[in-house]
Amino acid sequence: MHHEYDRYLSRLACNRYYKRCNMKAWKLRSLHKTLTRKKDMATSEDTKLTRCLSTLDLTALGVGSTLGVGVYVLAGSVSRNSAGPAVVISFAIAAIASMFAGLCYAEFGARVPRAGSAYVYSYVTMGEFTAFLIGWTLILEYVLGSASVVRGLSTYVDPLFNYSMRNAFESVAHIDNAHISSYPDFFAFGVTLIFSAALAFGAKESSRANNIFTFVNLLVVLFVIITGSLKADIRNWKTTPTCTDKDCKHGTGGFVPYGIAGIITGAATCFYGFIGFDCVATTGEEAKNPQRSIPIAIVASLTIVFLAYFGVSTVLTIALPYYEQDTNAPFPYLFETFGWNWAKWVVTIGAICGLCASLLGAMFPLPRILYAMASDGLIFEWMGKINSRFHTPMMGTFSAGILTGVLAAMFELDQLVNMMSIGTLLAYSIVAACVLVLRYEESEAYEKKGDHDPRTLTFIAKQLINANELKHSTKLTSQIVTYLVTCYLILCVCIGAIVSLCVEDISNGRTVVIVPLVVLVFVLLITLAFIYLQPTSGKKLTFSVPLVPFLPAISILINIYLMMMLDKMTWLRFIIWMAIGLGIYFCYGIWYSKIRIKKCTKPATNGVIEEPWSNDDFPRLT
Repeated sequence: MHHEYDRYLSRLACNRYYKRCNMKAWKLRSLHKTLTRKKDMATSEDTKLTRCLSTLDLTALGVGSTLGVGVYVLAGSVSRNSAGPAVVISFAIAAIASMFAGLCYAEFGARVPRAGSAYVYSYVTMGEFTAFLIGWTLILEYVLGSASVVRGLSTYVDPLFNYSMRNAFESVAHIDNAHISSYPDFFAFGVTLIFSAALAFGAKESSRANNIFTFVNLLVVLFVIITGSLKADIRNWKTTPTCTDKDCKHGTGGFVPYGIAGIITGAATCFYGFIGFDCVATTGEEAKNPQRSIPIAIVASLTIVFLAYFGVSTVLTIALPYYEQDTNAPFPYLFETFGWNWAKWVVTIGAICGLCASLLGAMFPLPRILYAMASDGLIFEWMGKINSRFHTPMMGTFSAGILTGVLAAMFELDQLVNMMSIGTLLAYSIVAACVLVLRYEESEAYEKKGDHDPRTLTFIAKQLINANELKHSTKLTSQIVTYLVTCYLILCVCIGAIVSLCVEDISNGRTVVIVPLVVLVFVLLITLAFIYLQPTSGKKLTFSVPLVPFLPAISILINIYLMMMLDKMTWLRFIIWMAIGLGIYFCYGIWYSKIRIKKCTKPATNGVIEEPWSNDDFPRLT
């Protein structure tokens, strides 16, 4: 009897343990399903935004948001401090890297023509949690990008009036804090509100203003190239600065005074001069023909911006030796050297127009991101309400404008710029990864057959090199590619970290660093080869990224490497921002998601309303 009772207690304990384990497994599975639930674009509601933007409007938006004050500053600073006359090569490398990311955006813009850019793309392919992280990151980037541009406009205009604004603001409200600005910049705050109102009153009206600003900006760039060419002297690409054996801070002279390392360093800096074109991809619900217009606008805008940068940097370095450049205002200094003081004001007008176009381009996508996320229920619903008269998300636009204005008024330009790039590079990487995942997704031909691949280790191992000779992508091959892309991302992070942290050891040929790096690169190439060998979905698209998987893979590697180059404080601020976002998602978004609400309100079947969680979801214990 005693033994029977012990066996009963033992069986009861085992059943309770089994139940707890199954409950934990069920909770993990349900949490995974929640975080990876995807948006079905085929069942999405019609847009409430007005389709009024043409291909020309989108191209002007891309050029305006990208070709800002950088064209007036970047060429001078990079040529003097990093690359010398070889800055033209640095711009070419940066343009190629940006074009890779741009082509990935172009495919998604044609595939998913919705407002929200990388947010919507990742929602469709990666799932809700990844989409929220990307959307929250883009909000930060567009806010900081807008704030830095408007603060740059203030710091550019103020010297023209002998810093009268700064003196007046400091006398009224001086702030003694090293972490923020010494005075509240009311000019920057006011300009931000004006531009927010312009965006809130209609996309077409704001695009017309952007077209004007961009046209003037391009005319001034053309003016600089033509007038600078009149003083061109090819010998300036061969000059050598005066230096000693101990002090040669301007390099060795010639076309490549700082060596190959200087060109690469300059390319990393020049890359940020191309950030901004992705705002074109956020106009999917306002473009007249998004499948055609978005790819054309992205490629055309990046091409125009590269030609402008290439022409300006060529003229600048061929008209004046690279070591004599002014890093803050190279073109006014160039014309002052020529004795053309009148030309300084032409360049000033162009810089102001360029900044205004950049501000419009930076602020334009922000309310669209808020609208997309609010429409999906991941952030507060009131931020996505569309105004019945102007057909724009007015509350989201003004709330974003107020936040941008406060940041622009309270922080210095360098403090804002430090946070601009990390989210953009992360978004570029996610979009490129989504291109890979979607290109190898389960094909429609396989879905119709309803076949199932054997999940044996032998079959999976053979499938890595496609020894099974599958003609169409299957559910198994799609999952294999997803895992391979994840491994590729991890390998890129490891390689980027080693290269960024151990530059001197690599240049000195230290075996301790070289051997692990070579092994990681070899494994990365093998992983990429496995992805290449898998069958693709074969889905016909209006625009497709060429050379898949190699082109998106190179884009991911470049973007992650540039992220690894960012300083610790940038990563710390980014982590704090993401922590705030995670709190909003798990306390609000995960519960008010439109996908969850639809699942929780299923239509009645035979008069019985289905519950979102049924008893069948729990393991049956016997």
